Amino acid sequence: MTGILLNGYSGKMGKNIVACSEKFEDVFIMGGVDKFRTPAPFPTFENFGDVNVEYDVIIDFSNSQALEELLSFALKNKKPIVIGTTGFSEEQKKKIEDASKEIAVFSSANMSLGVNLLSELSAMAAKVLGNSYDVEIVEMHHNQKVDAPSGTALMLADEISKALPFESKYEFDRHSKREKRSKNEIGFSSVRGGTIVGEHEVIFAGTDEVIKLSHSAYSKALFANGAINASRFLKDKEPGLYNMKDLINS
Repeated sequence: MTGILLNGYSGKMGKNIVACSEKFEDVFIMGGVDKFRTPAPFPTFENFGDVNVEYDVIIDFSNSQALEELLSFALKNKKPIVIGTTGFSEEQKKKIEDASKEIAVFSSANMSLGVNLLSELSAMAAKVLGNSYDVEIVEMHHNQKVDAPSGTALMLADEISKALPFESKYEFDRHSKREKRSKNEIGFSSVRGGTIVGEHEVIFAGTDEVIKLSHSAYSKALFANGAINASRFLKDKEPGLYNMKDLINS
């Protein structure tokens, strides 16, 4: 059995994780932390300091501002964390990495198996096409998403960048300058509207042809399922920084 303490249970992803957990016979939400503390079928707490239930793994789908309190609590209690929140600064990413030296941390910008396959396919394409094709990433999300580009778009770019034969430069704001696109750019375009769950497209634009790799998510349940499987995977792991590749290959 895997007992979960869910941080951000009142949010959209939190609600999906609660619903998805009911499909697993060996997973139970033991408690939830959220400043709104809406009614739930398990003990709820406004702050981590109030938590008084037993659990095995923390799942976090809150916001980047809660990271310091989250890590402090997990380190104090020596509990593993699944982090599904995005929008972290480089300094915050370093804090996650440092925490993973003492506890098991599963951090992924996207909990979807399909998106992580897209990431690997994009890196493979970059190895073959990188010298003569321009790379652009287009991502679309609902109108409530606050970070842009998405964490998933940055994850895709990072994997592509590792595979390219040159040092790449990320371009987020092309409209602010008037100059030709440089060879080493990876460009980002962000769309925010309606209730779009998540769409990502990687474009390799060459001479006289364009190759596109894409993924579309139609429900947040997709990511909830991934987060729960990540918690089951992480339960008894040694300290370290884990991601979807580790889960897929386990």
